[in-house]
Amino acid sequence: MTDFRSLHQPGSPLVLVNAWDAASARIVAAAGAAAVATTSAGVAWSLGAPDGGALGRALAVEAARRVVAAVSVPVSVDVEAGYDDPARTLREVAAAGVAGVNLEDGTRAIDEQVARIAAAHAAAPDVFLNARIDTLLFGLGDVAEAIARARAYLDAGADGIFVPGVTDPAAIGELVEAVPGPVNVMAGPGAPSIGELAKLGVARVSLGSSVAQAAYGLVERAAREAFGAGTYTGLAGALDYGRLNALSAPSSIDTPSNDNSSN
Repeated sequence: MTDFRSLHQPGSPLVLVNAWDAASARIVAAAGAAAVATTSAGVAWSLGAPDGGALGRALAVEAARRVVAAVSVPVSVDVEAGYDDPARTLREVAAAGVAGVNLEDGTRAIDEQVARIAAAHAAAPDVFLNARIDTLLFGLGDVAEAIARARAYLDAGADGIFVPGVTDPAAIGELVEAVPGPVNVMAGPGAPSIGELAKLGVARVSLGSSVAQAAYGLVERAAREAFGAGTYTGLAGALDYGRLNALSAPSSIDTPSNDNSSN
């Protein structure tokens, strides 16, 4: 399997179109993905739970196991804040065969999150730990605060830094320049293009929950159209039945390995 760590190259970023189940993971992989990452929001919604830690460790680990089994490329999973015990969560998703995780700090103080990252890293040192910093996303701090957290988290054992909520090129450039590790940003409508982010030195670009939101948006539009106008125009452009069925067949992938030794 591809070395997941080696995919994080400043200026030539790893592009992650976030999946939420086995089918979406296979679609993304078949489109040419070097790796597949999950969106915690999409996983939670698909299982009838809201985003924000409500899903629970057991269901999150099982979802990770299904995605890992569905594709032959490295898989990174979003474990939110670690479900109250980041070390245990890291051990369990590592056993499921994941190559990486996102672990968020939320509203926690730096010292508390440093301890959580250190414990998570010690529990699964071969798993690429992408430390998510939420201060800009939640409006709790500025770029300088994000940089301070990034440096502390890298010192604690994080392998990469994820800063959602920043799309300003100048701020992204400042982060890349000041953070001594691969920087991941979240992109989508209104954000710089992947080519522009590459020029800024970004090492990883994630689409986050936006793909799942778009998919569920289609469900709502199709339902409203059918119940209202009685027509089906919103279904144009759907993935072909035969194509989706073929992607769902076990023979469509190589049997994935649960060995993280190359990650």
